[in-house]
Amino acid sequence: MNSEVFAPNRIAVVSDTHGHLNPALLEDLKNADLIIHAGDLDGPEVLNTLKILAPVLAVRGNMDRGGWAEDIPVMEVTPINGMLFYMIHDLARMDLEPESMGIRFVISGHTHRPLVEEKGNVIYLNPGSASLPRGGFPPTYALIHIRENRLNVEIKDI
Repeated sequence: MNSEVFAPNRIAVVSDTHGHLNPALLEDLKNADLIIHAGDLDGPEVLNTLKILAPVLAVRGNMDRGGWAEDIPVMEVTPINGMLFYMIHDLARMDLEPESMGIRFVISGHTHRPLVEEKGNVIYLNPGSASLPRGGFPPTYALIHIRENRLNVEIKDI
């Protein structure tokens, strides 16, 4: 995806849908310019449905197995709006130093718990689980708003 041509202002980040897309989530995602899925789709139907709503970047989670998942990368580094985004399902498997590589966002899933944390110049984002939350959290996803070089990251309840 060429960041010079494609510059989304509203990026929705979902993870750990495990084969289920809540209708309320789908309604919210209609306004996204880009959808990032941080893994554990649990089947091609989730990916196909999301692609109807907006362009999708996805990484494979530990539950994404079989022929349908072979083309989904385990990790992805991609420029979006002039910033580097690193996506991986399980943050514990990250094998690079994001700040030294100029990465602005590290997006992960796996824990089913939402988190937004800034370390140095890197924002770590886990949107939580859109369908199977843990730790007393409701189902969640994240929104990244990018306007005139200003960022706003928020966790949204479904």
